[in-house]
Amino acid sequence: MKTFWVKTFRVLIVLLSKLPLRFHYFMGDVLSWLAGSVLRYRSDVVWVNLSRAFPDKKYKEIKQIYKDFYRHLGELVAEFIWFGGSSYDRLRKQGIVRLTNINALSELYDKAPSVTLLSTHCGNWELLGGLPGYDSEDGGRLAFSEKEIYVVYKKMSSEISDRVFALNRIAPLELVGTECEVESKNILRFSIANKDRKCLYIYPADQAPYKGAGKYPIGEFMHQPTNAMIGSMGVACKLAHAVVYMKMKRVERGHYEMTFIPICEDASRMTPEEILRKYYDLLQEELNETPANWLWSHKRWK
Repeated sequence: MKTFWVKTFRVLIVLLSKLPLRFHYFMGDVLSWLAGSVLRYRSDVVWVNLSRAFPDKKYKEIKQIYKDFYRHLGELVAEFIWFGGSSYDRLRKQGIVRLTNINALSELYDKAPSVTLLSTHCGNWELLGGLPGYDSEDGGRLAFSEKEIYVVYKKMSSEISDRVFALNRIAPLELVGTECEVESKNILRFSIANKDRKCLYIYPADQAPYKGAGKYPIGEFMHQPTNAMIGSMGVACKLAHAVVYMKMKRVERGHYEMTFIPICEDASRMTPEEILRKYYDLLQEELNETPANWLWSHKRWK
């Protein structure tokens, strides 16, 4: 029965994805209005997060970020569905993501045993599956293929939702049949088993630590005491990975920029705590620059 529903949702998404992106954005605007003004989806969480994260902003400024966030949330859903049946060629033609400095990532990939790419919930993280198909602003070189990319994820409580989202992340037709996800609880075993094989591991590292995960108090982040998961950094340090921060800025509707900021060339020369502190400093800079661009509806501080 679960397989039936997974296939049904997947077929539905693929069919809907064939519609123009502007149609999906129209529906996303309706959804954002419903979520923010009618259903008030997690509105209390959003207000508390914004008020504590930006204590120096006035009420009108917080209210505007609140409105912009829900508009962004609708766009995330619209892009998620549109992405579901895309090919690399379609992604390039739309120009939904542009890589500003892919050479910075490729050079580290050439030098290091592997690369740990620390992503965030800024921009639209569901578009990461198209990374090998996006154009580079400077005509840079991509040193890796889709077969070397692994997204590290936490399995969702709903098996149906987990499979639907997992299949959508590898939506580009070129990725069908490719193993490109590793559950977080298995990443140490997987990384050690593949230590002689160069890979690019993508971690969404800004989540609140979940039960059973190694955590570390990093100090203040967005004016609040914050705990972070330390496991991913432990793997990077143990295996001497290069570590890179991925910034994903929303330039305008339908267009994002990915920028790759090196944190270290050899993580074995740093502690996991030092890497995490650098990561959260970079994330804080990004949030101060584009405050509505993050997933404020999740309970990051518990």
